[in-house]
Amino acid sequence: MKIIQRPLYMQKILPMINTEFIKIITGVRRSGKSYLLLMIRDELLNHGVDSEQIIYLNFENPEYLDILSFDKLYQYLKEKVNSNKKVYFLFDEIQEVSQWQKLINGLRVAYDSDIYITGSNASILSGELATYLTGRYVEIKVQPLTLNEYLNFKGYSDSAEKHFNDYLEYGGFPAVVLQTDNQLKNDVLKGIFNSILLRDVTQRATIKNPEALERITLFLLSNIGQLVNVNRIANTLRSSGLKISNNTIEGYLKLLEEAYLFYKVPRYDIRGKEYLRGQGKYYVVDLGFVRSQLRRQGTNRGSMIENLVFLKLLSEGYEVFVGKYDNKEIDFVAINNDETVYLQVTDHIPQSSKRETDNLLHLATGYRKILITNSWSDVGEIDGIPVIHLVDFLTNFKGK
Repeated sequence: MKIIQRPLYMQKILPMINTEFIKIITGVRRSGKSYLLLMIRDELLNHGVDSEQIIYLNFENPEYLDILSFDKLYQYLKEKVNSNKKVYFLFDEIQEVSQWQKLINGLRVAYDSDIYITGSNASILSGELATYLTGRYVEIKVQPLTLNEYLNFKGYSDSAEKHFNDYLEYGGFPAVVLQTDNQLKNDVLKGIFNSILLRDVTQRATIKNPEALERITLFLLSNIGQLVNVNRIANTLRSSGLKISNNTIEGYLKLLEEAYLFYKVPRYDIRGKEYLRGQGKYYVVDLGFVRSQLRRQGTNRGSMIENLVFLKLLSEGYEVFVGKYDNKEIDFVAINNDETVYLQVTDHIPQSSKRETDNLLHLATGYRKILITNSWSDVGEIDGIPVIHLVDFLTNFKGK
């Protein structure tokens, strides 16, 4: 497979090479973590590191099935390591190794090493690892391709808008972007989706009701960008004859988030400066799943556009919330170390409505405010608020 350069992530990783921190690369399955690890290997080789100093293992490779426990893997590594030189450990899908946390901590202590690991589940950052490595690791979160990455990989140098609909429909998973046949794209998306549910959700936990898990997943896909709580999901499932407890739903939602299939975005009271419990919005990691699982039924274009804006903000390093200001809703409150940005998102601005800009105008001055639209006729400025086209936002917006 063609290696897709990911400067967005390499720029974050390069300053970390040869530091004491363990680099943990996380993200949804098939998002490109393995290739990012290979890019790191190439970077090390290009900077004069001998190949014998680099130990790269992909634990989903059947070749390593007999060393998927920490003790057997340690014995294997001892025979490979030259203790007279710095060693670089690159471990792909580390969660396949039992008690791997103990091994990683042991390698950190035993050798002059630089360690990079990938995992497809957020649980690798909890439990024993957090205990062993408090303050000694950094996380690099990987997503499927952004619009810019998609355009670069496809070699498109003309208008981004010309190719936007394909990206909106089929998303940014590298394995999907490689395909030219639409049916094949759809089949690949279904395969990725099923592997996430099977390997990163079902196999990790005792799923007593797989039908309920599937129904919850489809509910979230159908309600992208809508305020959702456990009671609403429970009532929907029960109305169709599926008996399930609220606790079970909460557990399944957590598993879906830990597999990076969905992101839950909590509500934030802007005036009261506090987080609101209960309702939040869910966004999917890649919009291709909307097509492959729902055939776009039940999810409108406006919700999909909102999802793309959320993913862009995430890729730029923002922490994102749904804003509430009295009885008004702000689509996104995006916060990083240097700034707060308020954003409204719409497919188009209705001629008879000023809701989108009025909601922003009520907010305190001093913060950046942006209205994002999918209609070129809306672009410009309204009451001092810049109105930016969606494609321009996705290709040009940068976090400070």
